[in-house]
Amino acid sequence: MKAIFKREVKSYFTGMIGWVVAAVSLFFLGLYYTNRNLLYASSDFASVLYTMTMILLFLLPAISMRSFAEERKNRTDQLLLTSPVSIPAIVAGKFLAEVAVFALPLAAAVLMPLILKAFGTVSLVAAYSAVLGYLLLGSACLAVGTWISALTENQILAYLATFGALLVAYIMDGIQTMFTTGNLLAFIAFVVVVLIASILVGVICKRLTAGVTVFCVGAVVLFILFQLRPAWLLTAFNAVLSALALFDPFQDIVGGMFSIPAIVYYLSVIGLFLFLTGQALERRRWN
Repeated sequence: MKAIFKREVKSYFTGMIGWVVAAVSLFFLGLYYTNRNLLYASSDFASVLYTMTMILLFLLPAISMRSFAEERKNRTDQLLLTSPVSIPAIVAGKFLAEVAVFALPLAAAVLMPLILKAFGTVSLVAAYSAVLGYLLLGSACLAVGTWISALTENQILAYLATFGALLVAYIMDGIQTMFTTGNLLAFIAFVVVVLIASILVGVICKRLTAGVTVFCVGAVVLFILFQLRPAWLLTAFNAVLSALALFDPFQDIVGGMFSIPAIVYYLSVIGLFLFLTGQALERRRWN
């Protein structure tokens, strides 16, 4: 794992991606810090990092898109998968390299609250809690992007898919509000989910009947629930949407409501998508 980590970090900064990500991150971090904290004499450093979340939508897919997609494009993935290194070590090495590239510009963010502290009263606990939350948020987003990169050999497609997924997570509050207007929208959304699941089952099993069976059974169950307990669908779907709201826990941290559940949530997202990445690599190894 250590060798993979070193190789990946070196490759990021041998090319342009690592330097561009660092430069853009530092530029906007310095811009928002100057505008919010220095010019207006505000001690709220957490708001700077919250403003930076919009920039993450564009930067993080650029970091994660090459992790496995580039290996498949260059046909070096089989060499990697047949090496003595285990699948979890491969995934962990690449993921930690992505996190290192993302976290490198945060060294400046560590110093910024101390500069404010020298000239006024600043809550270092709140400031560094926001830094930790920002790092966990970025790591969770990178885990999502790593999984998407493992599904394709096209880096542009991996970038766009990751950007789309993060954008949906970013605007999830608005989407969730839309689904509180009625049970029919929740029913339609669940039908679409069942349809997608049935297509995946059919592709994996390579049997059309398997996919059709899954869709028919799922549609019948949903229809029965919609007729008998429509509120259950809305409650369940809102719970799913809340779980997909990747940026909400960080918004709570910025608002001064840092909690252990936020840490557990981000660590769970990281663990889940790294596990899915490992499963995708296992299937490719045996195929």
